[in-house]
Amino acid sequence: MNVMVYNKYKELLLGLNLDVMKSIEGVFNVDEIIDTFSNFYYDKMILDITAIRDYKNTDNLQKLAMNLNMENVILLLDDSPESDTKAYLSKLISLGIYNFTRNSEGINYLLVHPHTYRDVANLHNITESDLAMAAPKEKKEAPKPSTKVEFVEMINEDPTLNTVTNAKLKIVGFKNATTHAGATSLIYMLKKTVGLHKKVAAIEVNKVDFLYFNDKELISTTTTDLPKELMKKTDYDYIFIDLNDYDDLSVCNEVYYLLEPSTIMINKMIRRNRNIFEQLKKEKVVLNKCVLSKSDIATFEYETKLKVLHAIPPCDDRQENIEAIRIFVNKVGL
Repeated sequence: MNVMVYNKYKELLLGLNLDVMKSIEGVFNVDEIIDTFSNFYYDKMILDITAIRDYKNTDNLQKLAMNLNMENVILLLDDSPESDTKAYLSKLISLGIYNFTRNSEGINYLLVHPHTYRDVANLHNITESDLAMAAPKEKKEAPKPSTKVEFVEMINEDPTLNTVTNAKLKIVGFKNATTHAGATSLIYMLKKTVGLHKKVAAIEVNKVDFLYFNDKELISTTTTDLPKELMKKTDYDYIFIDLNDYDDLSVCNEVYYLLEPSTIMINKMIRRNRNIFEQLKKEKVVLNKCVLSKSDIATFEYETKLKVLHAIPPCDDRQENIEAIRIFVNKVGL
C-alpha cells in the first residue's frame, strides 16, 4: 500500500488509480513528515514538493533524504522557476533523490520502473560537464578501460599515464544480495579498520550514499569515471567497491555477497529471484547485521544449501576500531 503527502497538487494525486492507506494534506516542516512516516511501513510515498515548507531550500530536502529511504519516495515537482533548473535537479541527484517527475504519467512510470543513478546521470554535475566540454583536448587521450584486465593493460602499455602497476593492489567488491544488507556501511567500517595498517580507498559507483558519512576520503563516482579513479589508486593496498549499482564484477579480484538473514529480507530476496540460492552457491557469502547463533547459522546453511563464509553482527559504525570488523578482516585475510 502507498501513502501520499499533498498540497498544491492534491487533485492530480487523488486522480491516480492507487491503493492509498494514509494521506496527509497541507504544508509541513520536514521534521513533521519524518516523524509521521519514518516508522510507518509503506510501499511508495508520493510526495507533492509543495507540501514541504521551504522546499526551495535544498537543505530541507537533504534532511528528508537522510531520514527516509528515498528509493521508496516519488517526488512530484512543481513548475516554479527555482525547481525547474538543471542545478536544482542536479542537487536532488546529489542527495540520492532519483525518482522525481512533474506529471501523473511520470508517477505511474516510476511506480513500476524506479530510477537508479544511471537513469538520471545525464542531469548530474551539469557545471562540471560543461567545463569538460569547453576544456581544450589533450594531445593524446587514454582509452577508458571497462574491465580489470583492460585497466591493468592500459597502465602497463600507455606511457601517457606515467605510472606503473602495483602487484599488491587488491580490488574487493561488496554487493547486497538482500536489500539494504549494509554494503555501504561495511565498506566504510572496513576502510577505517584496514586503513590503520594499510593504504585503503573506498569507492561507490552510481551512488552518493557516502555523502552522509562526512568523510572526504570516500569516493563517489560513475561508471564512466570509475577507471580514472582506479588508476589514481595504483599505489594502494586495497580498493573496496560498493557494487550495488554497478554490474561489471570483473573489475574486482574478489566479490563478497552480503545477506541480512532476517525472515523478511530473505523472503523478499526469494520473491525477486527464486534461483538466488543456486546462483550464490559458488560465491563468497557473508551474513551481515546477523544476530543468529552458531546453531541457527548451521540451520540456515542446511536450508539454503549455501556455505556461509562469515557472519558479522550489527556494528556501531561510529567506532574507530570495531572488534567484529577486525575478526572479519582476519578471517578473509585483508
